[in-house]
Amino acid sequence: MTLDFLIIGGGIAGTSIAHELAKYDLTVALLEKEAELSFGVSKANSGIVHTGFQSDYRQLKTRLAVRGNELYRQVAKLLDFPFVPLGELVVAFPGERQALEQIRENGEKLRIPGLEIVNRDWLHDQEPNLSSEVECALLGPTAAVINPYETIPALAENAMANGVRILCENEVTSIRNENKRWQVTTSKGTYRATVVINAAGLYADQIARMGGMDVPAITPWKGEEYLLDKHRGRLTGRVIFPLPQKTTKGTLIIPTADGNTMIGPTAEEIHDREDFSTSRKGKEAVLASARRLIPSLRDEDIIASFAGLRPTTTEGDFHIREDLEGFVNLVGIQSPGLTAGPAIAEYVVKMLSDRVTFEPKRDYVAKRTAIPRFRELSHGERNELIREDPEYGEVVCRCELVTKREVKEAIRRGARTLDGIKFRTRCQMGRCHGSFCTMKIMTIMAQELGIPYEAVTKRGKGSELVKT
Repeated sequence: MTLDFLIIGGGIAGTSIAHELAKYDLTVALLEKEAELSFGVSKANSGIVHTGFQSDYRQLKTRLAVRGNELYRQVAKLLDFPFVPLGELVVAFPGERQALEQIRENGEKLRIPGLEIVNRDWLHDQEPNLSSEVECALLGPTAAVINPYETIPALAENAMANGVRILCENEVTSIRNENKRWQVTTSKGTYRATVVINAAGLYADQIARMGGMDVPAITPWKGEEYLLDKHRGRLTGRVIFPLPQKTTKGTLIIPTADGNTMIGPTAEEIHDREDFSTSRKGKEAVLASARRLIPSLRDEDIIASFAGLRPTTTEGDFHIREDLEGFVNLVGIQSPGLTAGPAIAEYVVKMLSDRVTFEPKRDYVAKRTAIPRFRELSHGERNELIREDPEYGEVVCRCELVTKREVKEAIRRGARTLDGIKFRTRCQMGRCHGSFCTMKIMTIMAQELGIPYEAVTKRGKGSELVKT
């Protein structure tokens, strides 16, 4: 296959770039080694669209985070994925106000609007669950939350609607330059492209070296996160941060886009890029830090845990460079990488615009419609859907109120695994963790995909649930 652009990596950076390139008259494909998109760094993410004021104003990642925050509002409207503008608070205990002043000054240099240090009375009225020991806080009203695993399919679906090819289970095995064109060989074939964009997350340094480029080495940092029962509701109206440390933003209180509260993450340097385990030690550390902010937190409120890995480098900033002609590397895209996603795409296009012709596509499709979220509809809207299609009246997941029609639509849009369906619909995300719905989903998958139960997987080959 010969292309203008080949993107390696199906996380937030890769799909944002695919979405951006789809606006132009180009041939584009995206390679992802996993069974589905968003199964790497982007999946296990706090989902915060940061203001950007917590990073040094002189860094590239900071400028892209501020720009990404601006872009998300329009992108979310066009692509119909949840974007919840909550704002954030960086809280200070006695003796810490001066540090807040410094963060505000940094934010003002970035021209972030609405920054304000609020006092104890304001916090008592606005965030009554916060510890009474919190003295003041820096308010950043432009912060928001999204679901990365809904955002990424939305970007990809729109890119595909505009001609981009998404090719999963394509692990890159070799890269070489041949006659000023890059040849990328994968587990499934060979692709030739004028420009390759390496957005391979934790493996971006290895991909770059396959192509003969020396880039900053990636060191994974693991962060454990803990999700609270939706019945507990949102403990805060905004995302709550402690004062940031050198290697971490600390343990956060995060109201999610779906109404749960999440706490975490930890921050631990590791060496295994596939270690997604959680631990009792991590849970205890997160709970202790979170209770310093919200004393009413209870151990029994936690219903799920997960870990994510951040691709850190010693540079401490994003490495987004055309290291060889026609080969752009994105290395060290850790926090605030999710926030920066749309801005990274914009930045890459501008970087290449001096020698690549970006001719706008005449028949570009700007909008995408999400799978109807049955749980969010009024009774009248639900009844109307059921009249149109009785499968909206068949509940598959009771915890999250997901219907058979939604599961089928997720499959129609590309879901091929249980996790793929979970991320698109929230099936299996409730307190029962799929005890009620997993078998129902497997039956639908077997029927819709024409496969035996033994071929149904959780997240791709090697994660089958039924053995013979």
